[in-house]
Amino acid sequence: MEVDTEPVIFAEVPEVVPPAEPPFETLEERFASCEERLGYSFRDRAILELSLTHASVARTRLASNERLEFLGDSILGHLVCEALYHRFPGEAEGELTRIKSAIVSRTTCAAISYRMGLERFLLLGKGLSAHDRIPQSIMAAVFESLVAGLYLDGGMEAVRHVVTPLVEPEIEHAAAAGNLRNFKSLLQQIAQKTYNETPSYRLLDEKGPDHSKCFKVAAVVGAKTFPAAWGPSKKESEQRAAQNALCEIEGLEIPHVAD
Repeated sequence: MEVDTEPVIFAEVPEVVPPAEPPFETLEERFASCEERLGYSFRDRAILELSLTHASVARTRLASNERLEFLGDSILGHLVCEALYHRFPGEAEGELTRIKSAIVSRTTCAAISYRMGLERFLLLGKGLSAHDRIPQSIMAAVFESLVAGLYLDGGMEAVRHVVTPLVEPEIEHAAAAGNLRNFKSLLQQIAQKTYNETPSYRLLDEKGPDHSKCFKVAAVVGAKTFPAAWGPSKKESEQRAAQNALCEIEGLEIPHVAD
């Protein structure tokens, strides 16, 4: 999107702090406070107002933030995909998809909104504004609509400046769960998409006494048998074999060398 003039962006995104309780006396005060929280000054305040307007208070659906929510979902997905692609060059598509799904989920978007105190800036109907806690779905939607508002007002530069610091901790948290990855599930996704095959697992050997056996297993996709892995159980061996297969597909070092 081409921008005729440079958007006004604060030097740094301010630290997120819990909002004060007193209500705003004017819309101008509400919008200015929201801009301060975002660390971005809108050139077109009408875009900000639309981003904050829930259907419960709008004259029509088209006068609410629902269309912006639709756009913001795609823009957020683009931003996250771009960040993951560059940050994790050694990860397979399935793992990147797993992390992305966690970041752009309704739960995560709502959590960011709650953390920023965005409920204070929302324009809601009387029934909703009287609630002690705004529903998660509305909080997720306002985050996505604000992402779209930033894009329309200042392009992807504005989105990256404001949104990247907000999603980075979520990316780190989701990536940290990598120790609990289901490599078999990831391999199945990639094998079906890339080779139109479902992986199987071949038991090649076992050793040790009955109470402490080890198992050697290899993942098989079509006619291709990937490097085998040893494990203390058949289940763990299959996970390790799947990880070996994923690494070979991506041209990475095999983590579990069997021989």
